Amino acid sequence: MSITEWLFWTGLGLLAWVYAGYPVVLWVCRALGLRRVVRRAGIEPPVTIIVSAYNERQVIGAKLENCRSLDYPADRFEVIVVSDASDDGTDDIVLAAGGTIRLLRMEARGGKTVGLNAALRAARGDIIVFSDANAMYEQDALHKLVQNFADPQVGAVTGESRYQIGTNDASTESEGTYWSYEIWIKAMESSLGSVVGGDGAIYAIRRGLYLDLAPGDLSDFVNPLQIVAQGYRNVYEPEAISWEGGAEGYGAEFRRKVRIVNRAWRATFKMRRLLNPLRYGFFAFQFMSHKVLRWLVPWLMALVLVANLFLATASALYAVLLAGQLMFYGLALAGWALAGRAGLGARMTSIPYYFCLVNLASLVALVEVFGGKEYRTWSSSRPEAVPGTATLP
Repeated sequence: MSITEWLFWTGLGLLAWVYAGYPVVLWVCRALGLRRVVRRAGIEPPVTIIVSAYNERQVIGAKLENCRSLDYPADRFEVIVVSDASDDGTDDIVLAAGGTIRLLRMEARGGKTVGLNAALRAARGDIIVFSDANAMYEQDALHKLVQNFADPQVGAVTGESRYQIGTNDASTESEGTYWSYEIWIKAMESSLGSVVGGDGAIYAIRRGLYLDLAPGDLSDFVNPLQIVAQGYRNVYEPEAISWEGGAEGYGAEFRRKVRIVNRAWRATFKMRRLLNPLRYGFFAFQFMSHKVLRWLVPWLMALVLVANLFLATASALYAVLLAGQLMFYGLALAGWALAGRAGLGARMTSIPYYFCLVNLASLVALVEVFGGKEYRTWSSSRPEAVPGTATLP
């Protein structure tokens, strides 16, 4: 076998492993009875919901009403809204809400993680629930989250985000398809031990397990990893449901993915000890397969395509494989050309386009990391600022 063939089949094998081999291994492990049961119970510990907000005037009122509507004893939970120096009236809406809803204003923009560190010091609950301003919870979401903490081995619980799909909203529909695949993997990971990472829209932790994060840390990734590193489980709770809209088109989704993967790579370098299978066993295997190799997919795709170009005349097999690749990328290009349009063609090509888009974002993110670019911002993608101070009435 030539070096070109070796590179081709190695790259293709790793791609197959990421999207098919790893999920199949998880499924087989579950089928063999290697599941770890979570001992749930109907407990009602004191809870603090921390809502991250930067200029969220359009949604913060609905979010606070959603918090008030939750089916949980009113005297057993509070809401802290962390405002990252909002200047659009968000703070006034929060202050007017009163009751158990408190405002924690950062006087200078510092980014989401700086605000969360401050909020944890102000929180009174034993269980901390992290949420975004546009994430609307179903009424029983808190009960569904906290029931898992009856198990002393559980340190974090990740809920389920669902996306509201509008008419002809191909980008959100593609994102929802991708997310359904992710949820399937999360469920299997959780049943065998721990989920790799959390979900900033809906995840909960034991307050005592929180460790202060650096300003550039991706909080809903680093924080759950820190909890696993302390010897606790991060489990998935599919019945704790949060609803939100998808990205505002493919361009916004691309920029969001770049920021997320950039920060996730930095988190991986920081938490690289979790990749040691001698110390962290099966979780190290999960971390490598689900995250690290997934972020390397665009490089593997490029490797396979280039190698296949050199091998195209070597045999009919390589010619067919090259034709398949070119057809797939052709569909992705068609999806790019039809983006934002209605019709069957746009929907048929949206998934190849979305797949290539998110992988291009992963490629750009790693280039940014090695170039020294760092993000600290909220989901609004506004420019970062130096860390600020907090005031809490």
